[in-house]
Amino acid sequence: MLSKSPPVVWRSRIYRYRLIGCKCKNCGRVHYPPASACPYCSSRDLEEVELPRVGKVLSYSIVYAVDSDARERSPVILGLIDLGVTRIIAEITDANPEDIKIGSQLEAVFRRIGEDGETGVIIYGLKFRPVI
Repeated sequence: MLSKSPPVVWRSRIYRYRLIGCKCKNCGRVHYPPASACPYCSSRDLEEVELPRVGKVLSYSIVYAVDSDARERSPVILGLIDLGVTRIIAEITDANPEDIKIGSQLEAVFRRIGEDGETGVIIYGLKFRPVI
């Protein structure tokens, strides 16, 4: 779950507004999200890399039981997306569930992710939509 504290939202914006992953200088694998150690070889010798913004659907799930932030856009489509250099799980937007197919091309887009009713902070980030 995303923290909705205004300072935390502000400090983490680069990772929500761009697809930033890490490439391990030891084993060469790319992973997302960024971490302090490689999940494959445990090396701490990493460099940040910008990931491709276009990928294809490897698998997806349609989620009907969602929290209050997502209720207005239910059902939510979550996809396993192959970006070529790595795979990520992300929300698929701007599509009907029946239009999503394995192998469909998707592109990253900037969308609203949630809102905090107490502080009024609106959180934006990247989701994926079918390539038009």
